[in-house]
Amino acid sequence: MKQSYDFSQGKRGRIAAPEPEPRGKTRITIRLDQDLVDHFLKAAEASGGAIGYQTLINEALRQHVEGKAPKLGDAPGDGCGAGFSTGGKK
Repeated sequence: MKQSYDFSQGKRGRIAAPEPEPRGKTRITIRLDQDLVDHFLKAAEASGGAIGYQTLINEALRQHVEGKAPKLGDAPGDGCGAGFSTGGKK
């Protein structure tokens, strides 16, 4: 090891450029009920890691927006849709 190093030409910050965001994706912060998060985490785990929980949430939202998801009350469960519990919220 050297006794001293010359950092006069060094640059602060990241060494590597940040990874670009995937095209067509927007980073957001969203708060979801824990039972919903647990449902999607469990489904992602059941896929053996092939599908991430965020991808599953995105797909569920897309199906709803495109009118392909079951309407409220059509799916098994407590009437919340998709079989999810509302955690006492209606």
